[in-house]
Amino acid sequence: MSSLKPYLQLTRPANLVTAIADIFAGMAIAQFTFSSFSPGFLIISTLGLYGGGVVMNDVFDAKLDSIERPERPIPSGKVPLKSATILGLSLLFLGIISAALFSLESGMIAFLIAVLTILYNRFAKYHVFLGPLTMGMCRGANLILGMSVLPESIEKWGLIAILPIAYIGAITLISQDEVHGGKRRTLYIAAILYLIVLTAQLIISQQQGNVLFTLPFVFLHAWLIGRPLWNAVQNPIGPMIGKAVKAGVVSLIVMNASWCVAFGLWPIALLVLALLPLSILLARIFAVT
Repeated sequence: MSSLKPYLQLTRPANLVTAIADIFAGMAIAQFTFSSFSPGFLIISTLGLYGGGVVMNDVFDAKLDSIERPERPIPSGKVPLKSATILGLSLLFLGIISAALFSLESGMIAFLIAVLTILYNRFAKYHVFLGPLTMGMCRGANLILGMSVLPESIEKWGLIAILPIAYIGAITLISQDEVHGGKRRTLYIAAILYLIVLTAQLIISQQQGNVLFTLPFVFLHAWLIGRPLWNAVQNPIGPMIGKAVKAGVVSLIVMNASWCVAFGLWPIALLVLALLPLSILLARIFAVT
């Protein structure tokens, strides 16, 4: 197990749980029923895509991490760079194949996610605008991957994917200053993006006639991300910013649960919300960022 743990660390297990929540949220938006669709292939796909993406993140950052984060699996020597590269690419390939086994449309979306992941890790990551945008597009496309259970739903509700793009963009903005500390201006921009997402969820749930059921989920989400972000604004040092990033990532589960209840599938919302304790537990064992 000790030799396996560094490889698990590379895949960010706590984050993988949030990717599963994306799929359920997308399926809820598409108004799926479990009697008609099994999410198995799509869940395997998102685990492969997200796991592969974060592994490749560490592959491309190996030199930088040897200076800034030498305790990470690759610079510490616990995972050879070649082995990490093979693992990352294999997981991305698994994600594409698994989605394609569900449907051609799903396979094409998974391929797009894999390409965006490589583009982010190799080229866009440290760009102040393209970094947050590309990472956000990965998460938005993951939501659409869930919606691909009913491809016609993408035409109707696909623009909702803009909101995960804004949300992940906010987290990525915050995380850019995680090591050396940050600027309050960046944190304020992130807060505005968060507020846009939360407000949009309430508006859409109102249109669907489910706002009263959605309110508790949105308020819970706002509290989970708002408190650490406020603490980071008060003291924008690395550890505080790291906590704000961690809260934003783990709370993706609550955002996805909000989508489920906004579209009237509150049992699925509770199922998704039940993933939160698992993600929090994994976040205590494995690094989130």
